[in-house]
Amino acid sequence: MPAEADLFGPPATAPARTGRAPPAPLAERLRPTTLAEVVGQDHLVGPEGALTHMLAHGVLASLILWGPPGSGKTTIARLLADTSGMAFVTLSAVFSGVADLKRAFEEARRRRSAGWRTLLFVDEIHRFNRAQQDGLLPVVEDGTVTLIGATTENPSFALNAALLSRCRVLVLNRLDDAALETVLARAEATLGRTLPLDAEARAALRAMADGDARALLNLAEQIFALPAAAPALDPVALAHLLERRAPLYDREEHFNLISALHKAMRGSDPDAALYWLARMIVSGEDPRYIARRIVRFATEDVGLADPTALPAALAAWEAYERLGSPEGELALAQAVLHCATAPKSNATYRAWGAALRAARETGSLPPPLHIRNAPTRLMAELGYGAGYDYDHNAPEAFSGQDYWPEGMEPHHLYQPSERGAEGDIAARLARWRALRQKRSAP
Repeated sequence: MPAEADLFGPPATAPARTGRAPPAPLAERLRPTTLAEVVGQDHLVGPEGALTHMLAHGVLASLILWGPPGSGKTTIARLLADTSGMAFVTLSAVFSGVADLKRAFEEARRRRSAGWRTLLFVDEIHRFNRAQQDGLLPVVEDGTVTLIGATTENPSFALNAALLSRCRVLVLNRLDDAALETVLARAEATLGRTLPLDAEARAALRAMADGDARALLNLAEQIFALPAAAPALDPVALAHLLERRAPLYDREEHFNLISALHKAMRGSDPDAALYWLARMIVSGEDPRYIARRIVRFATEDVGLADPTALPAALAAWEAYERLGSPEGELALAQAVLHCATAPKSNATYRAWGAALRAARETGSLPPPLHIRNAPTRLMAELGYGAGYDYDHNAPEAFSGQDYWPEGMEPHHLYQPSERGAEGDIAARLARWRALRQKRSAP
């Protein structure tokens, strides 16, 4: 019986057969072949890098590689296996189940009995459920495999504590502009031609990649497909070719927009604050950076005028870590609105600065004896703790004692505003100062 292709013939649109397999994607052809070729991760693979030290001492621990897409997690795992002389076995937590794990473990045991070690690479390891993660514990613990797990999610939330305790977490950086330029230069050297881009379009291409080397090379491959004599593209032509809007977001714009967000919140304009937050998200800013700045704002510009602002900012950060984009961005928006509409006070910020200055100016003045602990008999005999008044036993739970070093006048470092909850704090402090003066009077 003739084959189906003989009965029906090739599709009318079938491409001509060349007899050659299509070339591998550019990102695969440019995959580093040594750890020294990995870009943007010098803290791991540089001369003083963590992995460099492990390999130099011949001890490769089980690892969790945490980093954004295209930062080199898979490449590093492959190169660690090559450098260590291990068999490289890879599984995807998206497609693999318990049966795949058992098969990998049995093969690793056979290799071990023959004197070979196995590096088991699990991509997207955070996708494994609790039972699958627990299944890794015995073979990691007894050395059947050296586990390298790759994840884009925070391991603290995504992985079991038991598995984390048996692995070392290494953080990979999002590739910066210089690292992305290195990747482009390597692509041009490999293909023997220069990308037909002007300087602004080249910068726009790197911005489009958003720190992802694989994405950058996939975009570059489309540009390399242009005729060799094609004129240089500007950012508009590049965006048209790649069907993407060229982001106008460089280092200066990064600082400009975060400044605009911070000042809009400080100025109690929630609408403008939301707009600048959206601008940063749309431009590809790392939401974790924004979350850090919101936390900073909650302490610097709101402080104790609204003591709930800091917990709200931290909760928004954690919510983003758990949900990711785009769902987690709503939590950041809520924190921005909370901070923008809260009563403002920089009293904590100013008090901390004043405390640091006082500490530097006064040197090593010791605490007065009556507020020192006396855990030993000798210290008690020397007067440690003598004369201390336990505040809870004093009227209004306030003893009014002096807690400053001997010879140093009390400083009023914290001067709360009258706004929000700080108004109540200011009233309490005024009451306590009056009581202290009354009780310290002869």
